[in-house]
Amino acid sequence: MRNIPSDDVDHLDRVVLPIGTDYAAGQVLDWHEHRRAQFLYGATGVMVVETADGTWTVPPERAVLIPAATPHRVRMLGVSTRSLYVEPGAVPWWPARCTVVDVPPLLRELLLAAVEFPSDYDLSGREGAVATLLLHEIAARSPLPFHVAVPASAGLATLCREYLAAPDAAVTNADWAARSALSERAFTRRFRAETGESPAVWRSRARLLAAVPLLRTATVTEVSGRLGYASPAAFTAAFTRAFGTPPSRFARTTAARPSPAQRVTVHF
Repeated sequence: MRNIPSDDVDHLDRVVLPIGTDYAAGQVLDWHEHRRAQFLYGATGVMVVETADGTWTVPPERAVLIPAATPHRVRMLGVSTRSLYVEPGAVPWWPARCTVVDVPPLLRELLLAAVEFPSDYDLSGREGAVATLLLHEIAARSPLPFHVAVPASAGLATLCREYLAAPDAAVTNADWAARSALSERAFTRRFRAETGESPAVWRSRARLLAAVPLLRTATVTEVSGRLGYASPAAFTAAFTRAFGTPPSRFARTTAARPSPAQRVTVHF
């Protein structure tokens, strides 16, 4: 099925509903939720998925598992998706929070095949076998660390979301503590209690996540400078340490000429 709203087929008696959807560049799917669990695979482009408790950046050819009935917002950056909407009772192993995972060749080919199925695909033949195999393949996936937690308290959450929208290497713990009317020590203790990380470590990861969509239209050198790293080598080392793969894996070797809006803003 292609470009069909999931709500239009949610009633069908199929454990797995495959849907392929193409999105306009920069399109935002504002806050919504699905009754079913969702496996959201970006065949092209970058997706940024936001929930109340975190932000997940999904690089090209990766996917995010979204739990059933989880309010979320998605920004699509040049994305064509292959989604699976899965009955919650069929996947008791589904994660309780969004999780970014790899998509190896077999799973990718199964997804590409499944979105060509009719809405009432045959459960007893090849199509039903593919749907069953898809669930086995998804269950075998391991999580990837392309996310940051967002604190529960409103004040800290505002600081974090503002930083995600405009990462700035010059921001310090003292700056955030002053805005929160706390001592630096008290602020750091509270931030760590809510996120499991120090503010400095959190900001470092947020800057690295911001690099993923930027790398779609810029070189590693350009992105490292834009995000305040001393050199491309320092940026590459930090990115590889955080995500287990170098930024060159996601970068254009020769940067395209972005539009004026793309030169200035990192959207989350």
